[in-house]
Amino acid sequence: MAKSPETEHPIVAYGWGAKDTSGVFSPLKFSRRATGENDVQFKVLYCGVCHSDLHMAKNEWGLSHYPIVPGHEIVGEVTEVGAKVKKVNVGDKVGVGCLVGSCRDCGQCKSDLENYCPKQVQTYSWVYTDGTITYGGYSNLMVADEHFIIRWPDNFPLDIGAPLLCAGVTTYSPLRHFGLDKPGLSVGIVGLGGLGHVAVKFAKAFGTKVTVISTSLSKKKEAIENFGADEFLVSRDQEQMQAAAGTLDGILDTVSAVHPIMPLINLLKPNGKLILVGAPEKPLELPVFPLITGRKSISGSAIGGIKETQEMIDFAAKHNILPDVEMIPIDYLNTAMDRLAKSDVKYRFVIDVEKSLKPE
Repeated sequence: MAKSPETEHPIVAYGWGAKDTSGVFSPLKFSRRATGENDVQFKVLYCGVCHSDLHMAKNEWGLSHYPIVPGHEIVGEVTEVGAKVKKVNVGDKVGVGCLVGSCRDCGQCKSDLENYCPKQVQTYSWVYTDGTITYGGYSNLMVADEHFIIRWPDNFPLDIGAPLLCAGVTTYSPLRHFGLDKPGLSVGIVGLGGLGHVAVKFAKAFGTKVTVISTSLSKKKEAIENFGADEFLVSRDQEQMQAAAGTLDGILDTVSAVHPIMPLINLLKPNGKLILVGAPEKPLELPVFPLITGRKSISGSAIGGIKETQEMIDFAAKHNILPDVEMIPIDYLNTAMDRLAKSDVKYRFVIDVEKSLKPE
């Protein structure tokens, strides 16, 4: 008979989780593995709330294992290290992003692309190498292999910075990989939400000219005055979009709702790239003719490897790039998820785990 989440491992843990597809969160007791020789245990101080947490809590992608304890933007303080750990020491500030395991032997892993490893282990609701289910950062403590631990820079805020472990690397990685990090390039960012607003900040730090593309004119002032965007296009305004045709070297599309991509392709210069990092629930229509006639391309990108995530955090600390967040107690989670579903957050929720999570 299978063991319950409370008894699978020796360390008692507690957090908030969802027990079924209703996605309703409530206090939950479970367990963590003992700290192995290559493991780092840390006290969770803060955890960001990602839109994917909402999808997973309701099993909208068909991947969820219940009970589910989400959270993959996790930061805290090291409380114990295994005998072979060299990366961090007790008392260090650390983070864990979307991954806690991979095969470490395939071509992707050897190229520091654990995020594309076919045997990757995600931070929550995934089957770990020992056959048990992983639990995320909506909890009091974490245990992870040191390879997947991110060292947190000194004097860089843990609370505000937590969402960078997903939202940050999800936007930093494609800007870097597709060469949209060169000063003077014209880069479009579609959507000014949790991902989009961070993408604008990274793109500006790279020295590019940034155009925000949004359905909502109400975001124009914030995009330009607060985040430093150079231009703003309302995607529903055909005159504006037509006037900007052929002006962008690349576009990072952060929108997860179904939306037309033909108007975006028209904004690209010849050889331009449209990179999708949002995950719409239904397929998008793919207009082929404008790709052929302009030698344009459409690509996708998912988070980043561990080396690149560390690079991103260090770059963010150097350039003081931080998300705009709303701090919440953990018992606000259900309200936060309702608001997240309505895009009613500027721009990322972060749970103050240490102050608000109490053992039941």
